[in-house]
Amino acid sequence: MNPRESILELSRRMSASIIGQEEVVERLLLTLLCNGNALLEGLPGLAKTRAIKTLSENLQSDFSRIQFTPDLLPADITGSEMYLGENASERFQFQAGPIFANLVLADEINRSPAKVQAALLEAMEERQVTVAGKTHKMPALFMVLATQNPIEQEGTYPLPEAQMDRFLMHITMTYPDDASEKAIVRLVRRETSAATEQANPEIIPQDAIFQAREEIDAVSISDAMEDYLVALIAATRRPAELDADLARWIQVGASPRGSLALDKASRAYAWLQGEDHVTPDHLRAIVHDCLRHRLGLTYEAVAEGVTADDVITRIVKGVPVA
Repeated sequence: MNPRESILELSRRMSASIIGQEEVVERLLLTLLCNGNALLEGLPGLAKTRAIKTLSENLQSDFSRIQFTPDLLPADITGSEMYLGENASERFQFQAGPIFANLVLADEINRSPAKVQAALLEAMEERQVTVAGKTHKMPALFMVLATQNPIEQEGTYPLPEAQMDRFLMHITMTYPDDASEKAIVRLVRRETSAATEQANPEIIPQDAIFQAREEIDAVSISDAMEDYLVALIAATRRPAELDADLARWIQVGASPRGSLALDKASRAYAWLQGEDHVTPDHLRAIVHDCLRHRLGLTYEAVAEGVTADDVITRIVKGVPVA
């Protein structure tokens, strides 16, 4: 299989295991193809953990899960120097933490204090960890999927806006429809039945991801599309030029990381659709996931029940294609 066929096969397998969440599956694969990290938000029981575990089961990769709790320490994530004794050839040896894996699930990241969150986010951004003056590199294939629960905010430590900005995408997970719910019940029933055990299909190699990234780098984006991309970002920073309501709702606009995320994700999305260039539809398809965590809304917006998604939808409708 060529790289695109491999990724589509990976998507098909994930969608068969995570029923009714095709868009979430697509966004996770886009994050992986863009060499980024994702923040996945959804209510309990919506298969957030199952999503990345299924990805790991079907892709040649090491999987690590970190359950964030209030008593977690930074060294519990990054690892630490272990004392081996006076008679050892090297008295200290680095014991790698769970962050050193290809796919890392940071479960309920908002359950741990800022120091622990910062340790994870530093590894995400720099792709390395420094312990006792020594730098340790992350694997070439590396993605963090952090999850958080939108309810039960008591005793949590919300991620600061500056750290939220480091995620390529903020993916939201909603309830499946009724037909999908029925299919989920049947799927789990089959999985728990020993009589239906089947051989695992062939694992997708890591090289498929690296080759896909090379092909995505070749996807073109025209000057007109770059202008449209920049106009979408500019509307979050100077909303009064577009709409009076937007000016009341937006307190902080998207940073240049938002522009970079839109550029990367739109080219990856175009590639996934079999296109060799970016169109306005490609940008519109991923703009919510790339920007919803990069906007700071005013108290007035919150009081009126306006969400970041509402704001982005208003911007997309108001910004013309050059």
